[in-house]
Amino acid sequence: MTLRVTNSLTGEREPFEPADPDSVLLYYCGLTTSDPPHLGHARGWVHVDVMHRWLSWLGYDVRHVENFTDVNEKIVARVGEDGESEADVAEHYIGQVIRDMRSLNLRRAEVYPRVSEHVPEIVDTVETLVETGYAYEANGSVYFDVTTFEDYGKLSNQDIDEIDAQGDPDEQSEKRNPADFALWKAGGVDPGAIADHQHEEAAPPEEACETAQTWDSPWGEGRPGWHIECSVMSTTHLDDTIDIHVGGQDLVFPHHENEIAQSEAATGQQFARYWLHVGLLETADEKMSSSLGNFATVAAFVGDHGANVARTFLLSTAYNNSATYSEETITEATERWERLERGYERTVEVCDSTDARTKVTDEALRDAVADARDSFVDAMNDDFNTREATTALLDLAAAANRHVDDHDEYDYVALRRAVETFEEFGEGVLGLVFGGASEGEVRVAQELADLVLAVRERERDAGNYERADDLRDELQALGISIEDTDDGPVARF
Repeated sequence: MTLRVTNSLTGEREPFEPADPDSVLLYYCGLTTSDPPHLGHARGWVHVDVMHRWLSWLGYDVRHVENFTDVNEKIVARVGEDGESEADVAEHYIGQVIRDMRSLNLRRAEVYPRVSEHVPEIVDTVETLVETGYAYEANGSVYFDVTTFEDYGKLSNQDIDEIDAQGDPDEQSEKRNPADFALWKAGGVDPGAIADHQHEEAAPPEEACETAQTWDSPWGEGRPGWHIECSVMSTTHLDDTIDIHVGGQDLVFPHHENEIAQSEAATGQQFARYWLHVGLLETADEKMSSSLGNFATVAAFVGDHGANVARTFLLSTAYNNSATYSEETITEATERWERLERGYERTVEVCDSTDARTKVTDEALRDAVADARDSFVDAMNDDFNTREATTALLDLAAAANRHVDDHDEYDYVALRRAVETFEEFGEGVLGLVFGGASEGEVRVAQELADLVLAVRERERDAGNYERADDLRDELQALGISIEDTDDGPVARF
């Protein structure tokens, strides 16, 4: 069965055919690094990670790029709370993102470009759009003229005349058309633009905005617009045309629509062959969002439930459907993971026992292994259907348990193939980790580390800084790093 994907650009499920039959160029819209990463973000990460893994399993050389947006008004709004400048705040949260990615067992992308590193390329692309008549300068800002791009609206199926005005109200008087969008913004950040995003601990708006990054350009000092950033980072590190562009469903308009317009206007080439959009993670009928304050952080969830439950939970709904965060869905994911883990461990134990025999044959188990493999492949080729793929492994676990329950001597060949299937697909594709420390063992290790941290804090309070440093070094020697946070020190394994 050929891999088929749901292409948001056409609204159809299509056979996947990359431009190069041997490789895939994959871009994922990363985070604006202004808040702790939450499970809604992780849902996109994990599904893209599985896409990457499955495409690799199919034999493609996958070049996967995911950006960090480290220039944004929401980042400036955190100055004084999580850093002394926009750059400091971005660095703080990029560190959290990387740690959380590692905690979820994600494959590394080829590169993680940052906006601040790509301003020269952004300026070059904006200059090209101005020179070719797709963009215009107004009072030091540059706007894309949507009427010059014939296919504007083809992703979101919107008519230019019906599109609401884009951008800040102050920009409207500078635009030729209400739907035009900023490629370059003159000056720095206005204090009024961050007031609604600040917390009580943040610096005063005027003081925070003084730390906002600006760069020289042919139109004067300023900052890049949001949409141009992803276009430039993807074309810089992949190509003018990429195979798969992934992002959240809430980015279809205006972000992805504008990416298409500016990219194709600048290069004359199709920007992305396939657009895949990840459904929102919802709680109480609202999307999980930093701005709404209804989120569960990745760090807290992994700390409470472990990475395997987190991945099982996030993969329990196909990527392009909305998912629900609730006690019931978390319980279901926990039970699914535990069934997989028990099935794998029991299969390994029996396979490696003296009762596993070369000449014992159980056709039912051998058929079950073959069926599980076929079902898993079919599910993943059916638009990366991770829920059905997981179900295929659960069916295999049930078949292995029946075999063990019904026999005194076991079919070694079938059991070995079952173990290989769990590891090849469960670990290699779904990114689960079998045979690791149990959740109970992890909790005990965490509690012991917390106990040592408490002793370290008492030593520091007493002025015994050398002893406190020794305790920190001893933890680090065991592979446990210490991060000092506003809520106190945290041990990370």
